[in-house]
Amino acid sequence: MANSEPKMDYAEIYTASDTLDASSIFHTIYDVVGFVLYMHQQIPSTVQDMAVEFEEMHSEYKQLETELGTEVKPSFRRKHVSKMREIKVGIKRLDKLMNSLLNMQTAFRIMINEVPTIDGVVLALGASPLRPQHIYELNFSHAIGVSKDADDFARSKAAESLSRKVIRTLISKDAGSVTYPGPIRLFVLIKAPSSFNQPMHFLPKRDFRHNRKVVPLGLLFKCRKQNQEVVATASEDLIWFQCRHVIKGLAMNTLPEE
Repeated sequence: MANSEPKMDYAEIYTASDTLDASSIFHTIYDVVGFVLYMHQQIPSTVQDMAVEFEEMHSEYKQLETELGTEVKPSFRRKHVSKMREIKVGIKRLDKLMNSLLNMQTAFRIMINEVPTIDGVVLALGASPLRPQHIYELNFSHAIGVSKDADDFARSKAAESLSRKVIRTLISKDAGSVTYPGPIRLFVLIKAPSSFNQPMHFLPKRDFRHNRKVVPLGLLFKCRKQNQEVVATASEDLIWFQCRHVIKGLAMNTLPEE
């Protein structure tokens, strides 16, 4: 009897031997997180645009607050108070999401600094990472290493190039073609040596096995250097760790079904 379990799409991406550094890995993973959230309609605009909007709302609120303290006209004060209330609602709507993304960035930096080889990253959309509605799996060659002293996560040209390759691959595989009404959660898991210990940001999930039977579409991509032979890992005990910072999508305005 043929196995009816759906298979994930597969793509292999190559990069130059001197470009797969901490910055490239960090921005690629984070950009894929933002892309997945946006394409599955869990956020209204890109993460970069939302960060700018969030900062502008805070700046405008502070400016209105300052102006309110120097104005005595009742009509002026009513107008400012009304505008401040409106901005505060917008800030509150985005606050939890933006804080979760910021905490996730911190977790990724710690992960890359402390794990010399990133074996795999899973992004799972759904109520649980064990039974996701949609999944993306990123694998990195075992031979790719990242210095433990890496502390430069500025977006380099190499990081930008690799990130664009990955996003283009996702688009070519119709990523985001399946959307879901209402907010869902995005879970991030990494495969790393069992000695990795960062309880503030990651929890060990040694027995993690996601159920691909419920996944309608996914992408598995392997990233390695051009002409690089895949080297088997040493006898490290690699296990899955779940990032504690779960991203919950925003409630988007959707039309009710007929």
